[in-house]
Amino acid sequence: MTFEICLVFSIVGLAIVLFFTEKFTIDTVSIGVMAAFLLTGILDVDEGLSGFSNPATITVAAMFVVSAAIFNTGLLDSFTQRLSAQADKGQTHLLVTLMLSAGFLSAFISDTAVVALLMPAVIRLNQTNNIPPSKLLMPLSFGALMGGICTLLGTSTNILVSGIAEKAGLPSFGVFEMSLMGLVFFGSGLLYMLTIGKWLTPNRKAKSGLGESIQLGNYLSELIILKEYDQLNIPLFKQKLFEKLAIKPLQIIRSDRRKIHVYPNTSIQEGDIIRINCDKETLEKIKSTRGIELKADLKWNEENITDEDERLYEALVTPNSFLINKSIKELNFKKLYNQVLVIGIRHRSDMLDSLLARTNLRAGDILLLRATEESIQSVETSDDLLLISETKSHPINKTKSIFTLVVLALIIGLASFEVFPIVVTAVAGAIALIMLGSLSTEQAYKAIDWKVILMLAGVLSMGTALDKTGGAELIGTSIVQNLGQFGPRTVMSALFALTFILTNVMSNNATAALLAPIAISIATALGVDSRPMLMAVTFAASLSFMTPMGYQTNTMIYTPGNYKFSDYIKIGTPLNLLLWIVATIGIPYFFPF
Repeated sequence: MTFEICLVFSIVGLAIVLFFTEKFTIDTVSIGVMAAFLLTGILDVDEGLSGFSNPATITVAAMFVVSAAIFNTGLLDSFTQRLSAQADKGQTHLLVTLMLSAGFLSAFISDTAVVALLMPAVIRLNQTNNIPPSKLLMPLSFGALMGGICTLLGTSTNILVSGIAEKAGLPSFGVFEMSLMGLVFFGSGLLYMLTIGKWLTPNRKAKSGLGESIQLGNYLSELIILKEYDQLNIPLFKQKLFEKLAIKPLQIIRSDRRKIHVYPNTSIQEGDIIRINCDKETLEKIKSTRGIELKADLKWNEENITDEDERLYEALVTPNSFLINKSIKELNFKKLYNQVLVIGIRHRSDMLDSLLARTNLRAGDILLLRATEESIQSVETSDDLLLISETKSHPINKTKSIFTLVVLALIIGLASFEVFPIVVTAVAGAIALIMLGSLSTEQAYKAIDWKVILMLAGVLSMGTALDKTGGAELIGTSIVQNLGQFGPRTVMSALFALTFILTNVMSNNATAALLAPIAISIATALGVDSRPMLMAVTFAASLSFMTPMGYQTNTMIYTPGNYKFSDYIKIGTPLNLLLWIVATIGIPYFFPF
């Protein structure tokens, strides 16, 4: 083993640790890996930066634009309406409809976007049909994941591995080359979720509202300002009480019962009742403050903290949100989102027990927001927060809808018949949709998830470094020496297992970029076609069911579904094992060695 190979293994190993610990965002780690290869001289500038010009990266960016255009047409809203109709026919009908809808849509557009579209409708079924979200959100996520492996366009991972294959001098994947095997996976997964999965999925009673789950009786209280208070008629921002203690004033009720908005320059007057949000320890300190009387704890309800123009909303922090790892105070949330106030946070499965202003947000957190109908629009139009308390709808523009569907059909058709490569049809289609008015240039730029693009550009350098230094060949040869005697099917099965284990604890794209070059080396060492090995990596990289961090859609449903980490292990592990068996039998049939 050469020094260069050891250095590459060290950098890749460190990257895997950072991916697993989530200390830094995935895109940051990916670009950091690329920089490390450049600084150490493992890759030259052209090789290190080649990920930005890779057809896979460009195709994924273009398809983000196409997906946004489809959403803008409003055509997909019919899927959310169909769910309510199926709910009346029973939970089994609803489950089948939900998974088929998620799978079909995810075959052509981002599975994360599909879950974002359908999740609010699923949550509302708890209110209208008394069906716990825990029974539906996991099938929704799993259906989207399995649908994404049915076409080349389904996930960025498929496009990524196809690009790696093409760069290695192998044929790129066809648009529907994966479809038959993908449908076998989907059918197996659907059958599992309708039987064993349905039995294992928790029937966990949903919290009827985030406010009730917060248990604000501990720290939603009222202060009565007495005449002995030494800072009467002084604005809030000068109040020593609020400066020294971790208190968030929510509302002021004057002695004449008028509800006053809380602003920094709002003065405190005798007889005021101030509704506050704080922890238990702070309440104890307040009790000893002269001139303040602490009323009995309140019962949580909207009337306690809203006025006639305001309502409470629930919003989920999306997986690629820029809000992640930032606090409410650091973000200046109220200014950022047009006077929308954060009242509470549900941090994964539990509510935070202390004041939320300084708590760093994480993907999957749910924010309880107080806002007017006008100000909440700043959240509705944001890609960083997803309103889950309401189902958004888009007005259908028939002309633009037809244009968009025709362009999508041309993208798929021209690439399927190999008239043009998929990167050409995707880019041309994205530009056509902008010119036809399906979305504006600004909307197109906003639609592209630049974190994903940076991540793809970065992780591609791992495969390039492994390939250039001979690291991929070394690993491939080692695997063949230990397992080759059992035949290529066994080696492929082991590669599939390794991929789905890694993709459950780190990025699916990083896993694919790491193992695809190794898959090619294994096939070369065995003297067999590389297609089944590459397909094993491609399929397994997206079939991550065993952890909430294994895939973005699993993270999104974690808190709204009121799931526990153990739920993913209990339901996802048998499913992964089942699909491993299906892959071992099916992949060599559809993709002979």
